Amino acid sequence: MAFSCWCCRESRILSFAGDDPKVHPDPHGGPDADQLRRFSLEELQLATDYFSNENFLARGGFGKVYRGRLEDGSLVAVKRLENEPTPGGALQFQTTTEINMAVHRNILRLRGFCMTASERLLVYPCMTNGSVASHLRERPLSQPALNWPTRKRIALGSARGLSYLHDHCNPKIIHRDVKAANIFLDEEFEAVIGDFGLAILMDYNASHITTDVCGTGHIAPEYLNTGICSEKTDVYGYGIMLLELISGQRAFDLAWVAAENDLFLLDWVKVLLRENRLKEMADPDLHGNYIEAEMKQLIQIALLCTRWSPLYRPKMSEVIRLLGGYLEERWDEWQGMETPDQELRLALQPYYFNFDSTEHLPPIELSGPR
Repeated sequence: MAFSCWCCRESRILSFAGDDPKVHPDPHGGPDADQLRRFSLEELQLATDYFSNENFLARGGFGKVYRGRLEDGSLVAVKRLENEPTPGGALQFQTTTEINMAVHRNILRLRGFCMTASERLLVYPCMTNGSVASHLRERPLSQPALNWPTRKRIALGSARGLSYLHDHCNPKIIHRDVKAANIFLDEEFEAVIGDFGLAILMDYNASHITTDVCGTGHIAPEYLNTGICSEKTDVYGYGIMLLELISGQRAFDLAWVAAENDLFLLDWVKVLLRENRLKEMADPDLHGNYIEAEMKQLIQIALLCTRWSPLYRPKMSEVIRLLGGYLEERWDEWQGMETPDQELRLALQPYYFNFDSTEHLPPIELSGPR
């Protein structure tokens, strides 16, 4: 896939991408839905050395993830769902296998599964470069930081993946836990959205669905308060993820910095933008190697995506266009709508962010590391 460089046009509009096809085929191939491989338990036990601690990678939604090597030598990630037959786990297994119908290079494709009386296992290709979060916050000193062009590609690739889930799948797929820890990087450092442990399927004609808020991260305020989620829930999470990508920090850590200035996170970001203090937001690991106009553009898109009213947030398909250089008009429109959005935020704010209470944890932190 070709990405054009960000460049200044005559009108100083920045370009994120050259092409914008609706569907990008998965370059890694993989089985069709009716060819999804069913592994035996013995195969996966041998591949993971019986789920040894040495092969443990992470804890994801509803289970642990292990590194494995199949008999053909290929590396896989094996997600071992919790042994207890919980309703959530059963729904996640069913939902994940249905998500296998989604074929897109920015979506982590299920390779196979194993189901016995006591085990439910999901098998994915192993993302050799880990997650975006691991590169931002957990990389060894010997490993170079993500450079600015790579971060821009991650922003675009994850936007394309989410747009595909929302607009080109029937039923549409709502991820519900979009954050840097759930965006993985393949061998070409292309963004791949994974960990669909909290994803739900929604009728294509429906505008929203009501579910339990079961510890998701980067939660949109309307979802936290009412349990009503929609594709705009993912848009909000994407906006917060952009702030992670820019700063290299967890959103919760950024929120503490903002609180030290007696501001909420998004208000603090607006102040930095208005006062042209973007250096305070930039990841120190970039060592100043970024184009400030491009960073400003990403921050503006993040603010559009995190509007308090979901009605005012762009669709992910529109986000792709904004990344392609059509931001100026949308930003001017947003400026005129900021007052009613602030009024809504002030009405919901007591329920949204309270550092002194664990009853209402901030939406950006409810899921914790996974």
